[in-house]
This record gives sequence, structure tokens and C-alpha cells, in this order.
Amino acid sequence: MVARLVATVTDPDGNVPIGVSTMAGKTSRKSAKVAKKAAAERVAAKAAKPRKAAPKSQSRKVAKPALLAGGNPQIAKADGDAPVQAYIAAMPGWKRDVGRRLDALIVRTVPGVRKAVKWNSPLYGVERQGWFLGIHCFTKYVKVAFFRGTSLRPVPPGESKNKDTRYLDIHEDDKLDEAQLAGWVKQASQLPGERM
Repeated sequence: MVARLVATVTDPDGNVPIGVSTMAGKTSRKSAKVAKKAAAERVAAKAAKPRKAAPKSQSRKVAKPALLAGGNPQIAKADGDAPVQAYIAAMPGWKRDVGRRLDALIVRTVPGVRKAVKWNSPLYGVERQGWFLGIHCFTKYVKVAFFRGTSLRPVPPGESKNKDTRYLDIHEDDKLDEAQLAGWVKQASQLPGERM
């Protein structure tokens, strides 16, 4: 608690000289009423003013995911089909079609496949077995990673620093061998997957 010391100036007879306030630090009733009235007038004026409505296109606009280096979409880490579909929808240009085709092929080949996005890449797996495949966009190609690729027959062509992983790089003008890819997906889904 703060104590306030107020000194009142008086003459020798104890009278307060004219023009000296004995209400130091207090607001008079009249000034409080004036302030209250002015505030009420401001509120009324603001309420009477028409508001600008945001255009519908902006009020419901959903932000597009950012594209990282090489055009890889930045999608928040999440489980399920929805984040994978958001990733595919955000893939730039011709890569989006490749993403749709890969997703459809994987779903067709492995019924009940588990999906998630982690580290800005869609992952596909089997419940209680782990992840067997991942997709990632680069500037000039889409990389399909088979996490146990060295166990597939024939072995996918792209080498990795990881001794078990093999890659398939899909470029814009490449003809996709869907039969071979479906074979790799089926084999990969039957192997123990990666725990991530």
C-alpha cells in the first residue's frame, strides 16, 4: 500500500487561500461526467460508422503450403490420408500428377496402407510393421525411397548412404513402369519397416 502525503497550504488563521485546491490527486465530479459523456459519444459514433466487410475470397482463404528447396511442400507432421493428400496437392507442376499416380498405385497394391507426413515427406507403412516407403520432391525429380530396398528383387537403381535403402528417381519425361513399381511396393510392404 502506498501512502500519499498531501500538504494543504493555509494562511496564519488556518484558511485556505483562494485558487488552491484541497482535492490534490482527486478528480472532480464535473470532469468525470464530462469524460464519461465524451467516451459515450465516441462509442456511439463508432457504432454508427459502417464496417468494411472482408471480401469473401479473402475471409475464407486457406494459406497454401510453402515450398522448400527443390519445390518440396512444407506440410506439418501428421498421421493419416489428409496430410498426404495436402502434400500431393501442393506438389508443383508435373510432380503433382506423379504424386497422385504413386499414391493410387500404393493404395491399390497395399490395401489398408498406413499414411503419414513426417519431415515434409509422405510415408507409407503397415500397422505394427513400420514404414516401407517415402516420397520427396527435388528440383528435377520425385524421389521414391524404399527403406528396405536392398531386399527387393530386382533392386531399385538408386543407391543410398544407408546400406538398406534404395531409390527410384522419377523425372518429368520418364515413362513410369507401374508393373515394376507395384512389384517393389508389394515386396516392400511385406518386409519389416522402419520405425520413425
